[in-house]
Amino acid sequence: MKITFDREQFMSAFQTAAAVAPRNTPKPILSNVKLEVSEQGAVLLGTDLEVAVRMNVEGIEIQRPGAAVLPVARFGSILRESSDERLSLEADNQGALVKGARSEFQLPGADPAEFPAFASFSEEKYHEVPARLLRELIRRTVFAADVDTGRFALQGVLVELEENSIITVATDSRRLAKMEGPAVSVKGHSNKGMMTIVPARAMQLIERALADGDAEVQIAARSNDIMVRSPRATITSRLVEGRFPKWRDVFPVRPKAVKIELTVGPIFAAVRQAAIITDQESQGIDFTFADGTLVLSGRAAEVGRSRIETPIPYDGPKVDLTLNHKYVADFFKVLDPEKNFTLEVVDADSAALFTTDDGYGYVVMPLSREGR
Repeated sequence: MKITFDREQFMSAFQTAAAVAPRNTPKPILSNVKLEVSEQGAVLLGTDLEVAVRMNVEGIEIQRPGAAVLPVARFGSILRESSDERLSLEADNQGALVKGARSEFQLPGADPAEFPAFASFSEEKYHEVPARLLRELIRRTVFAADVDTGRFALQGVLVELEENSIITVATDSRRLAKMEGPAVSVKGHSNKGMMTIVPARAMQLIERALADGDAEVQIAARSNDIMVRSPRATITSRLVEGRFPKWRDVFPVRPKAVKIELTVGPIFAAVRQAAIITDQESQGIDFTFADGTLVLSGRAAEVGRSRIETPIPYDGPKVDLTLNHKYVADFFKVLDPEKNFTLEVVDADSAALFTTDDGYGYVVMPLSREGR
């Protein structure tokens, strides 16, 4: 195999494929990315046997087709540290030779045939989703997944594919994020009755693999895995086992709730200021709504106190509750500062509900004053 390639374009695709390669594995071949070059083009393949990614590579001149196995750490460093716009790569089972204008690197080789085989996207039934929407669905929910405990069903993002929509949901039982958007079912594709829980890291990889120029993405949910195909990438992931909570029960109708229309930027700034006087043991901030003002109060032993006031369009009865400032900040981080949202609160013992007009909902459980 022999090619010449654009370093920046190749590095972008290589880093995405390499993101799933395990650092420590009893199968050394998995610590590599496989490059396949044919007359039709070049693709990079990476896997840890749970998640697999196939990336198309642009900007390549093919002198001789073939395949090579490229070590993630060493080859990745060459791509990052080189200052050449284009590099050449010549490889066989004995090794790979990478050349720049004034540089040359010889890497050990491995048999490409030992690399795990990849399943192609051949599904006739699937959902079509705008790429930009899918990235937003992932970005606004994946952060709420529970990656720190052994509750397997909460370690991923639930994906529900209905006739005209797609819904993603993630929770760690203390907060829950839900996003919904339009999608098209092709040939009646649906995962109704299935528990399609995609590992959080697979969802992050999907978001990373999608390019700004991608239009539509195809999603096929099967009993044990999910496949996602865009113009430049195909990703397959096994599903998380277990049963996801009945998330719709978290969004009950609350006739006594107070609804306040707010803007992300000013409230996020106030939360960041109040959070200055908190610590690891005391992450709660008191929210007080009254007389056209939101007062945010933080305190921590041996640290001090904070009190931040910001005007809001509210003149109803006083409402107090305490929320984890990190959870609140996570909601604001995935939205533009100019974005408007609705905050729905009831009392100190009820969850706060944050919603936007584009299908996004976020629930945060309150903290007790003693638990601060």
